[in-house]
Amino acid sequence: MLTLRPYQRAAIDGIYDYFGRRSGHPIVVIPTAGGKSLVMATFIREVLEQWPDQRILIVTHVRELIAQNFAELMRLWPDAPAGVYSAGLGRRDIGARILFAGIQSIHKRAYDVQRCDLVLVDEAHLIPRASDTMYRRFLDDLAIINPYLKIIGLTATPYRLDSGSLHKGEDALFSDIAYEVSVRELIDQGYLCPLVSKAAATRLDVTGVGSRGGEFIPSQLQAAVDRDDITAAAVDEMVAYGEDRRSWLAFCSGVDHAGHVAEAIRARGYTSATIFGDTPKTERDRIVTSFKKGEIRCLASMGVLTTGFNAPAVDLIAMLRPTKSAGLYVQMAGRGTRLSPAKDNCLVLDFAGNVARHGPIDAVAPREPGKGDGEAPVKVCPDCDSILAAATRECPDCGHVFPPPEIKIEASASTLEILSSGKPQWVAVTDVAYDLHEKPGKPPSLRVDYRCGLVRHREWVCIEHTGYAREKAVAWWRRRAPNLPMPATVEQALEQSEELLVPAEIAVRPSGRFTEVVDARFS
Repeated sequence: MLTLRPYQRAAIDGIYDYFGRRSGHPIVVIPTAGGKSLVMATFIREVLEQWPDQRILIVTHVRELIAQNFAELMRLWPDAPAGVYSAGLGRRDIGARILFAGIQSIHKRAYDVQRCDLVLVDEAHLIPRASDTMYRRFLDDLAIINPYLKIIGLTATPYRLDSGSLHKGEDALFSDIAYEVSVRELIDQGYLCPLVSKAAATRLDVTGVGSRGGEFIPSQLQAAVDRDDITAAAVDEMVAYGEDRRSWLAFCSGVDHAGHVAEAIRARGYTSATIFGDTPKTERDRIVTSFKKGEIRCLASMGVLTTGFNAPAVDLIAMLRPTKSAGLYVQMAGRGTRLSPAKDNCLVLDFAGNVARHGPIDAVAPREPGKGDGEAPVKVCPDCDSILAAATRECPDCGHVFPPPEIKIEASASTLEILSSGKPQWVAVTDVAYDLHEKPGKPPSLRVDYRCGLVRHREWVCIEHTGYAREKAVAWWRRRAPNLPMPATVEQALEQSEELLVPAEIAVRPSGRFTEVVDARFS
């Protein structure tokens, strides 16, 4: 029996909650390897068990994702009235009540599909904002057939390179985010594998490479980085770092570049193969199977393997493709976050300057259109080469202590490190206060103010919410009041607040301009 993780249940509850309050098209954000397929499968089954007359369409662009999502539903619900419409998979079950389809195959067939009540779009960030595209024309035709059509987008990266957040701006298809869980949260909870990054001595130079549509021009990019001396130096570093790692992915800047990288790896005694968008299906399947079995140490690719590729053993990623796309950067790194036996972490070797360009993987904030494209503030540990946020005082990987910055007097003092990844910082608690917090359109929550010397940190306990937020509130209450019943309202919680245990310390870390409380210790 497939069991939902708490955040997966919360994602489904977030969809119900959204449609209970609004009538738009929401987005669900779950990181790569977070199990979107199981979330979709469970949601689909629940919908049809409650409303058997509904027709559901699941659309994406990658053959592997279509097959993966269909297989997950059949594992959960073997008798599901489901079919597939995909030329790449050789099936055209267009009359199925639950239909998994490739957009390339079905985009002209809206009137053959006929009435559809619900569309789930996997990898929703790939829907262009422009109206004259396969996705938008197809969805517009479905909405003509059924004006009450609901569309749900699922993605790990809710933004596009050319137009920012998916739910903002004119002509945005989606209206809001119904649920979001971060990479950092899932790593901390043990559901994803940690990523570690080392500064590479070899650095690809993109000086003079032009941009088009907000991204490097492919032909110019490959011409700039596909140099024998640079490739040899980068591969030497890959081999040095990867000797004890068993499964490598290299993301390259062009077809020729990928071929040269694979050749250089083979010349050093390691098995390597290439995969591209036009690699024949049977050959691609053979290569991927051999890679997953460990018969091929490294796959070098261009333009593929960033979505729909599931190889949990990947423990080294070489970024040899500079990109201005925060989404592509996250997707590349996300190939290493799946859990696998005997895998403690995944090493990211960034030859492309992407970490400096976009920031640590758990703190990517996509730039809105028209904003500058300067680099994110990072620095390199001199002892272990880990790439860290610029203001980190102690390296979380090796313990190196950086010299203190020049002292400046501020209005209030803080001992918090500006750290977007790594270990949270523990601070002593001197006092706690509780209050009612209200936000328009949301249930009230319990605001908790921790005084830690001269600094205050806050958290919000969602006692009256549902789903995962409520589960977290229950766990929070039980630690502080093990002998008291869980209150149903914030008012009831405030009445009992004097009986709550006060933590001696709390663990805090930066979250945007503020901090978040992630743990507590009690005397």
